[in-house]
Amino acid sequence: MKNILKTIAFAVAVTCSTAAFAQEKKDTLKIDPDKKIKKTAKSVGNKTAEVAVKGASTLVDKTYKDKVGPDGQTIYIDNKSRYYYVDGRGAKIYVSKSQLKAKPVE
Repeated sequence: MKNILKTIAFAVAVTCSTAAFAQEKKDTLKIDPDKKIKKTAKSVGNKTAEVAVKGASTLVDKTYKDKVGPDGQTIYIDNKSRYYYVDGRGAKIYVSKSQLKAKPVE
């Protein structure tokens, strides 16, 4: 009986110690990434967000064909009849109708 209890106690101790080792997090990146890598990752993220929002806006909202934004951006009209364009970071910038410009003739 004593041998069985010793064996069970040993098994519990081994199980608890391996579970404790599994909880440790080792940092694989010892140095900060290069500034160029950070800048590139940020620009890729911004472009991805911009493309995603523009794609969703094209599918869901109407496009204003006769007007453009302050810097020539495509204008979308949401379901509440608000005008907006998508900036370089993927954010919707709402504008008033007076801020819109006539679309240049192609």
